[in-house]
Amino acid sequence: MRVIEIRLLEGPNVYRLEPVAKVEVAIGRRRTWYGQRNPARHALVRLGQAVPARDWPDDVAALAAWLKRLRADHGSGRAGLVVHRSSDPGHWIVTFPWSAAGRAQVIAEAAVGLVERNVSPARTARLTGGQARLLARWAARIGAADTTAPTWIRDADRRIPVVSISGTNGKSTTTRLISHIFVVAGRHTGTTTSDGVLVDERMVDPGDWTGPGGAAQILGRSDVEVAVLETARGGIVLKGVGYESNDVSVLTNVTSDHLDLQGIHTLPELAEVKATICRITKPEGWVILNGDDPFVAAMARRVRARVAFFSIASRPPMVVARQLADGGRAYLLRRDILVEVDGGRTTEIASVAELPITIAGLARHNVANALAAAGGARALGATIEQVRRGLIDFRPSSERSPGRLNIYRLGNRIVIIDFAHNEAGTSAILDVAEGIAGGAAGRATPITVIIGTAGDRPDDSLRGIGRIAAERAQRVAIKETRNYLRGRTRESIVGELLAGVRSAGTPAAQAPVPVYESETAALHAELNGAAASEAARTGARPDAPRIVVLMCHEEREAVFALLAELGARPLDLGSELTELIPRLQDRRRR
Repeated sequence: MRVIEIRLLEGPNVYRLEPVAKVEVAIGRRRTWYGQRNPARHALVRLGQAVPARDWPDDVAALAAWLKRLRADHGSGRAGLVVHRSSDPGHWIVTFPWSAAGRAQVIAEAAVGLVERNVSPARTARLTGGQARLLARWAARIGAADTTAPTWIRDADRRIPVVSISGTNGKSTTTRLISHIFVVAGRHTGTTTSDGVLVDERMVDPGDWTGPGGAAQILGRSDVEVAVLETARGGIVLKGVGYESNDVSVLTNVTSDHLDLQGIHTLPELAEVKATICRITKPEGWVILNGDDPFVAAMARRVRARVAFFSIASRPPMVVARQLADGGRAYLLRRDILVEVDGGRTTEIASVAELPITIAGLARHNVANALAAAGGARALGATIEQVRRGLIDFRPSSERSPGRLNIYRLGNRIVIIDFAHNEAGTSAILDVAEGIAGGAAGRATPITVIIGTAGDRPDDSLRGIGRIAAERAQRVAIKETRNYLRGRTRESIVGELLAGVRSAGTPAAQAPVPVYESETAALHAELNGAAASEAARTGARPDAPRIVVLMCHEEREAVFALLAELGARPLDLGSELTELIPRLQDRRRR
């Protein structure tokens, strides 16, 4: 038996909706996970599901027995121990509730140590002198351990309503949209995002605050009336959710991202982790789910709260159709108008053409985000008119929504800056680029896409990004993110991206793919010197129109400063966009 980790989760998590100690061990030879990202039913692993005792290996049974005995002997309770299976071959997880941090940690360490020394957990067992002394030493350590309580915020200590937002893509944008709706409505709003902690959309603490620390900052303030909390996978897996419950939860989607980390390998497992925020929604609250995403829609069966779906499909999926037939609530796109359907009554919210963030409907992913935000805001008490005003007023600028679909104009060139950190994000931003590139009278503007992301993605995800870029753009470049290698080498990340590009078999895949050491270096080169070399290769004018897409992660402020230095200016998503894309005029008139 090998110990993988002992971790104290201080709030609701994928295993339990309370603080638990997690003891993960591996039995047998070392093996690497290999399987399908969306496994068949027979291969599906549910992380939170209890495994019956009859299926436990002997070492796991002994570990569980020692944990039960030590907890009972030291006043830490007897009930609540559960054994779970991981999709990592041979990995087992034992969890138990805790109320004293140091004691729980040492109990877990003691149980592992006693099993490793083959000490029997049976109280009637006759121990050798050495085993008895070992048990006595552990008992003394447990007795001397600190008794610090979990830091999660209990319902009794929470005074303001909470909406939690999670998902793979769109959670930051949806969080910003919900916050903006409430700020425009005159409500003092506290927000946590991967950019920082904000109060009334003013940054008060930069950084990634999507874990329990950010939630504690907002819920501990006396100057906010509503909390809008982006909640990421990492915080849930490593610490647990920082509060006992929420009033509303929004789950945007689940796609391939951050897989092969912390034992999460498949899309159903990722969905199960992210859906923790839905399982803690109060019964009288609302869970807002993406009806177009089967992994998300399936969570409707696992929550206590009321459920509303959102969908951008022209014909909503069966799960949404059943919801409507039963008189339930849904947020839909009908003839380019966002609507709320509740109890059979349909209410218009706003047209797609009125919402700058959708770029007249080109940004389909932001149409979905707007519907998700409408559902979240309505569930927390906003009126239809307040939702409408907030959505219409929100613009994806570098100040309000940095790194999320920020569009600039530099002469004949359009520059799109977006986080786009995975395959789904790459596809979504290229949907927008292609829509702008379509132009009029069949003339298409070439697209350059600069790809690169953090190293904590599996090989198949990195290759997928490269393949999508080469299939859909006329030129591909790679930028390094050296501050986000996260265990990989520079050569490994670049190599996998390049392998994905080459696999596309398109002209862009066959052309030279430059590699730049930073985001600013890549953007500067592709807007200047590289344009000239590309023109020389293809025979185009150096100043010919071009759309340049940058997947921006680590140098966002420097990228914005570079654009300002070069004379680029934010694109007016109203008049200028219609001028650039005449075919949008008809869409706006409808």
